[in-house]
Amino acid sequence: MLLAIDVGNTNTVLGLFEGERLEHSWRVKTDARETADEMRLTFRGLLEDAPEPTGVAVCSTVPSVLREVRTMIQRYYAHLPTVIVEPGTKTGVPVLTDNPKEVGADRIVNTLAAHHLFGGPCIVVDFGTSTNLDVVSPRGEFLGGALAPGVEISLDALAARAAQLRSVELVPPRSVVGKNTVEALQSGVLYGFAGQVDGLVRRIIAEIGPVTAVIATGGLAPIVLPESITITHHQPDLTLIGLRLVYDRNV
Repeated sequence: MLLAIDVGNTNTVLGLFEGERLEHSWRVKTDARETADEMRLTFRGLLEDAPEPTGVAVCSTVPSVLREVRTMIQRYYAHLPTVIVEPGTKTGVPVLTDNPKEVGADRIVNTLAAHHLFGGPCIVVDFGTSTNLDVVSPRGEFLGGALAPGVEISLDALAARAAQLRSVELVPPRSVVGKNTVEALQSGVLYGFAGQVDGLVRRIIAEIGPVTAVIATGGLAPIVLPESITITHHQPDLTLIGLRLVYDRNV
């Protein structure tokens, strides 16, 4: 069983693979102050009824958490083959940007998984703390993309900076024209972000040509997905699948 660990700014997602099949997955909040021992306790609780892992694959966008993950692995999983996605790791994904080292490991892993599942060219839309649109070439290369503030972080910033506004539940309002402050915020966030994604996807396609798929992933994807016109597929486990593929290439 492969234990795949995807550490994001907001959430950490764990998955257990039996061969190519994802058997179990868990999502917990990311705490940048958590120590390796605290992390081990969390993982042990989640994995208590699951088979013992035989390998570990990790990617992280939070350097402080990655440091603690390394320590945890050294203390508690040192006997297992381990792959951490970072510069120098064999991913099979050429990164065609000005500075490949600054591209997040999750974006590289998503590129690998998207090309494996859907071919190319394609676009990955990752709805997380930020909204990432990553462009994958026909040969599986990472071409670059677009980054925008995420859904929740934008709403939190608006509530913090505007005295008359507040955080709201992210559900569709009765109509696009909100009849009260809550519905107006819901309309602006849901339809506004769907329009932002659709506009960026159309501009990318106008620049690179037709694509095989536009894949949504990330914890907040289900919120925007029903309102988007251009997204063609939803793959919530894209990063975990990519981690499995990277592990197979290296172990």
